[in-house]
Amino acid sequence: MTTSPPRRRDLSVSEYIEGVLAGDRTILARAITLVESQTAEHAAAAQEVLAGVLPETGRSIRVGITGVPGVGKSTFIEALGLRLCDEGHRLAVLAVDPSSSISRGSILGDKTRMEALSRRPEAFIRPSPAAGTLGGVARKSRETILLCEAAGFDVVFVETVGVGQSETVVRSMVDVFLLLMLAGAGDELQGIKKGVIELADLIAVNKADGDNVAAAELARAEYEQALHYLAPATEGWRTRALTCSSLTGDGIAELWATVREFEETARASGVFETRRRNQTLDWVHAMIEERLIARFLGHAGVASIRAQVEAEVLAGRLPPTGAVERLLDVFDGAAPTGER
Repeated sequence: MTTSPPRRRDLSVSEYIEGVLAGDRTILARAITLVESQTAEHAAAAQEVLAGVLPETGRSIRVGITGVPGVGKSTFIEALGLRLCDEGHRLAVLAVDPSSSISRGSILGDKTRMEALSRRPEAFIRPSPAAGTLGGVARKSRETILLCEAAGFDVVFVETVGVGQSETVVRSMVDVFLLLMLAGAGDELQGIKKGVIELADLIAVNKADGDNVAAAELARAEYEQALHYLAPATEGWRTRALTCSSLTGDGIAELWATVREFEETARASGVFETRRRNQTLDWVHAMIEERLIARFLGHAGVASIRAQVEAEVLAGRLPPTGAVERLLDVFDGAAPTGER
């Protein structure tokens, strides 16, 4: 006869707070799971936990990392992460992937490939919740960043493994945005959208090793030239283009030194703190929108007529503006437009 394993005891809010602040990795992981939960009970407890740890947050450097498929993000993160651990830093690696509700993001697979980094006690690797809207993913990722900072991680990598809007989402929650690129993959300047390049504070041409060194340097020079014609992503900072090799480690130290130079420059000019404050306010506004949309769609009256209203729009009997007004009237408890 087999017996089920004992159910884990629920933690109190104070136990969560104390465990996170003590750097207990198990409790940190459970606190992140609490934040990710969709239940109302867990959501209330999560907000209490976040409020309890909030005074100990904000002391990390938050680095966004993105790049084209095959650029070697996981190898790069491991190479840089191991160096940071050796230097005494504590590193949290998070992933934002709103594009997949099945794979939960490539970071789950990458975690098995980043074996050396995942074994380091100074490192903590965590995938994001992939299911749900961009807004929901962003909210949970921001709250996860706060929990990791409260647990004592002074460097946070936020990797975007999705495409399109996910880069903008990550840009909105980090201090410095790093774009990894490849050389020898066709026309480099056409290989990724200009809009993504405009988000970057630093471009790194990866895999600059072996026979690829010359091609990587040429690509770096092309990016450097192109950057002269683009507005900087951060006021007072000229976006740099560098080369590096995650395999040999060449350029990794220089790249991190550039990240630190960026931080020093941005802090000295006040841009760093201004960006943090603006991101926090943007976060508040985004959550208001998210909650209002959820409340609207969950409204019984709206739900009862929504299908009919949408059918009238599709049939050409009702203009979209009229549909919006009718649904909002129901939501507000007013008599529907045209029936007053």
